Amino acid sequence: VQLQASGGGLVQPGGSLRLSCAVSGVTLDYYSIGWFRQAPGKKREGVACISDSSDDTYYADSVKGRFTISRDNAENTVYLRMHSLKPEDTAVYYCATDRNVCRYRLGASREYDYWGQGTQVTVSS
Repeated sequence: VQLQASGGGLVQPGGSLRLSCAVSGVTLDYYSIGWFRQAPGKKREGVACISDSSDDTYYADSVKGRFTISRDNAENTVYLRMHSLKPEDTAVYYCATDRNVCRYRLGASREYDYWGQGTQVTVSS
């Protein structure tokens, strides 16, 4: 299983970015995807997840209303659209996948076995 995260960069406060997570080795019909982030000196935290079969989505309170997770099964890719970005959104963003996760809640990073390499998002003026 391989995950390739991309789309990070430098953006001004209030700006937008779209992160992509290309997945190979499994089909998203059967695997959920989670986005996590880790800022310097802080623990990795969940941002959003989308479930495999039901397309249920869950978000951290800090990003609700600003971030949207979606999935393109034909492309085996998951997207994280981020709007109204704030300096506190600055972090390395990781995508992860596994089965039987993102069930009724966002979940913790330890529940996911497969991880991408991360993409840096910096929100600064």
